[in-house]
Amino acid sequence: MNTIPDDINFDAYLKGPDEHANVKPASSWLDEVMQSFEHPHEQHGASLPWSATHRIVRLRRGELTIWPGMSGHGKSMLIGQVALHLMAQGEKVCIASMEMKPAATMQRMSRQAAGCNAPDRRFIRDLHEWTNGRLWLYDQQGQVSPERILAVGRYCHEQLGVSHLIIDNLLSCGIPEDGYDQQKQFVLSLATHAHDTRQAVHLLAHSRKGKDELTPPGKFDVRGSASITDLADNVFSVWRNRGKELAQDEGRHDKDNEEDALLTVCKHRHGEWEGRIRLWFDRRSQTYLQSATEQPKAMRLLAETDEVEF
Repeated sequence: MNTIPDDINFDAYLKGPDEHANVKPASSWLDEVMQSFEHPHEQHGASLPWSATHRIVRLRRGELTIWPGMSGHGKSMLIGQVALHLMAQGEKVCIASMEMKPAATMQRMSRQAAGCNAPDRRFIRDLHEWTNGRLWLYDQQGQVSPERILAVGRYCHEQLGVSHLIIDNLLSCGIPEDGYDQQKQFVLSLATHAHDTRQAVHLLAHSRKGKDELTPPGKFDVRGSASITDLADNVFSVWRNRGKELAQDEGRHDKDNEEDALLTVCKHRHGEWEGRIRLWFDRRSQTYLQSATEQPKAMRLLAETDEVEF
């Protein structure tokens, strides 16, 4: 695992590519169009950690995905598990979290990778060695300007070959909650960056709480400009089942069969499926599972290849 310190000169990456590079003859897309007709239902891109989703949802390079959720509903925790699964598929990931220090991020991801609350020192060391060349963390807490975040994305793409950039979160990017035009321009810039570089960009955002936290929010509940979700290729909403937790705290069992969380695919521009993915949460390992009976498994790191076994 490598950190990206703030003292790197990102000024060279503040400017995007020249526009003439994007003007190409229509025939350039012949092979891609032929493939779409010959294999219309074939899934492309990286999969999510849950096998039940592999045939219906993918994370494709060159797309902007918004991950909204209410505060405290596990967005950052879930995206860490997704990042581990991306690396297991050979993807290179950079996490720019302005809310968590890199050591705290890696502590949580170590638990998720080990499938337990207290992994031993050898596993922690092996995991960190395995992340070299696969995972980078942008070491900057507090607010960062939108221009700097875009520069980080370009640097990661050009110098490190990062294929998935995770930004946690929109409120930390120096834009006020009521700055709708600024939000629109920033999200448009992220979408353009993703499309131009073929780097997948993941932006975490907050959802409005509304009257309570008991109803899963949709894509229209994201705090801020409607353009945030309009400009995105995908919107995956994260919701924690507070109603189930409240019932269990009160000694009631009427909600025991309900899921602990929902990952709702609210928008899937280049996929055909939208809907809810039911998840169960294991507190010890801080991982989300696809059934109440499933047990978390440790990743078996294979240093010789880019493969990981679970």
